[in-house]
Amino acid sequence: MSTATTAAQPRSRTALRAATRLFNPLVLLLAGTPFLPLYGVIKHRGRRSGKAFRTPIVVRRIDDGFIVPMPWGERTDWYRNVRAAGECVVRWKGRDYPLVQPEVLDTAAANAAFGASQQAALTRFGITRCLRLHDRT
Repeated sequence: MSTATTAAQPRSRTALRAATRLFNPLVLLLAGTPFLPLYGVIKHRGRRSGKAFRTPIVVRRIDDGFIVPMPWGERTDWYRNVRAAGECVVRWKGRDYPLVQPEVLDTAAANAAFGASQQAALTRFGITRCLRLHDRT
């Protein structure tokens, strides 16, 4: 990997984190609706507090659930809450999907869910992990 590529990734992640803090409250207004199909809302409970949370996430529907890119890896509270509970609900395109069995995948394993331009974006932003969530049967 070249020095230019290595240097670009930390700046990209820093820029993405700053943009996310500003963007999330706005996205939450339309996430989960048919008007913004790239985004869903993950509904989860605090693993310690039990408080209900709603977090906007990028989602991709697959045959038996969803794939969720994890730009911050496994350090986010929403991921740790979902992992601890073993379940969550994703609101997407105006519908709630009860989901179970959270499973972390490398993006290479999840690439089939994404088009070429989306795969390039995952690479550009240094996203190496995705969460697979299975439909509750």
